[in-house]
Amino acid sequence: MENKKKNPLATIILSVISILWMYPIVLILFNSLKKESAITTSGVFSLPTGETWNGFKNFVASVTQMDFLKSFWYSLVISVMSVVLILLCCSMCAWYIVRVNGKLSKAFYYLCVFSMVVPFQMVMFTLAKTADTLKLNNPYNICIIYLGFGAGLAVFMFTGFVKGIPLEIEEAALIDGCSPLQVYFQILIPILKPTIISTAILELMWVWNDYLLPTLVLDIKKYRTIPMAVQYFRGSFGHVQMGPMMASIMIDIIPIIIVYLVCQKHIIEGVVAGAVKGC
Repeated sequence: MENKKKNPLATIILSVISILWMYPIVLILFNSLKKESAITTSGVFSLPTGETWNGFKNFVASVTQMDFLKSFWYSLVISVMSVVLILLCCSMCAWYIVRVNGKLSKAFYYLCVFSMVVPFQMVMFTLAKTADTLKLNNPYNICIIYLGFGAGLAVFMFTGFVKGIPLEIEEAALIDGCSPLQVYFQILIPILKPTIISTAILELMWVWNDYLLPTLVLDIKKYRTIPMAVQYFRGSFGHVQMGPMMASIMIDIIPIIIVYLVCQKHIIEGVVAGAVKGC
C-alpha cells in the first residue's frame, strides 16, 4: 500500500484546535504560580515574571488552608469505588442482556439507554431525601448512587462490544468445566479489557470532577470532595482567593491527565471496537 500524503492544511487546523483546547489549562497553570495581587482582570493573561512569581506557595496554601489532602482522599475513595462498581455490575448486565436476548433483557437495555437522556435536575431533590433515608450520604455509600447514574453509558458501551464476542468461546469454556463466573472473569474480562479501560476513564472523569451530586448528598460539614473544597476558596462578600483556587484546580486535573495519557491507547481501541461491533 502506498503511503498517504499528509495534508498540511489539516495538520495546521488540528494543531490550532489543540492549542486552543490546551490554552485554558496552561492559563490556570501560569496563574497558579503568580502572587494574589497579580491575578487580576488585566494581568490574568500575562506570564509570571520576577515581580509576580510566587512559586509553589499557592499549592502549599491550597493543601493546608482547606484540608485539601482530606478532600483528595474522599475524591479518590468515591471515584475508585464508584468506577469499580459500575464496571463490575454493568459488564455483567451487558453480558446478560446479549446472551439472554429476551423481552425482559431488551426492556432493561432500553431503560438504561433512556436513563442517559433524563436530566439530573429532575430527580436531584427526591434523590437527596432518599439518600439521607437510606444512609447513602457518606463517601463510602455514595457509590451506589453513582452506579445508578453511570449505568446507562456503561451498559450501552459494554453491550456493543459483547455482541462481537463469539458465543462459541464461552460454550467451549463451559464444556471444559468452567462455571458461569469463571467464564466471566477468566474469558470475558480479558477480552473486554479495551472497553473496560475506555469506560473507566469516561466514568472516572465524570465522578472525579462532579460537584453537584456530592454537594446535594454528602454532609458538607464532614465531607468535601476536591470540587467542593475548591469552592470554599470563595470567601464572604465576594472575596476569592484566586491563587490557591488556581493551584487546587491544577491539583484536581493532574491525576486525570496522567491516567488519560497512560491509557489513551486503550481508550481509542475500546471506543472504536465498541462502535464497530455494536453495529
